[in-house]
Amino acid sequence: MTVDKNQKFWNRIADRYAARPIKDTAAYEALLADAASRLQPGDKVLEIGCGTGGTAIHLAPAVASFTATDFSAEMIRIAQAKPAPDNLRFVVRNAEHAFDGGPFDAILALNVLHLVNDLPGILAGIHANLRPGGLLISKTWCFADMGLKLRLLFRVLRTFGMFPAANSLRIPQLQQAIDDAGFEVVDQRCFGAHRQNPYIVARKPAPATA
Repeated sequence: MTVDKNQKFWNRIADRYAARPIKDTAAYEALLADAASRLQPGDKVLEIGCGTGGTAIHLAPAVASFTATDFSAEMIRIAQAKPAPDNLRFVVRNAEHAFDGGPFDAILALNVLHLVNDLPGILAGIHANLRPGGLLISKTWCFADMGLKLRLLFRVLRTFGMFPAANSLRIPQLQQAIDDAGFEVVDQRCFGAHRQNPYIVARKPAPATA
């Protein structure tokens, strides 16, 4: 597999990322609780951009099967070294090719949609690989809604290879992209202090019955 500069960035920082403590434990635990409440014991779940696997390890025991993917081989290496339930597997796969084994009952995309090259294409792929009534559970950084000083700082850090390539989204743009992909938003909120990092749950509508 060809490794692009974005993969190289995440491979390079994987060990530091894994060692970094969660900044807002209460917000993270609230997110996990909400996500878990939306999953059923028989569900087949996919996570795109799983990082070092913490979310997948927490949520997998509540469902039938859980596939967690990330395009960083180093992130997956760290995830695979952790104790995990038998129904969870970690796979090196980029977002565009994450859907093997579908359709799924739920697809998680937590802090990853702002990092993909083709947001409409990824959302279309998620929609196509969900069962009718299936859920997209997402959390996305909308950097364009941040203050000017932060945006300039991120730009400087990116120049020096200290911050990843990311889309400069606004929340309305993200909402529109999810709508355009054919989803119905069923919940939107923020966990923690950053309103620019919305948690959005959206459903693939079931076909209308006669």
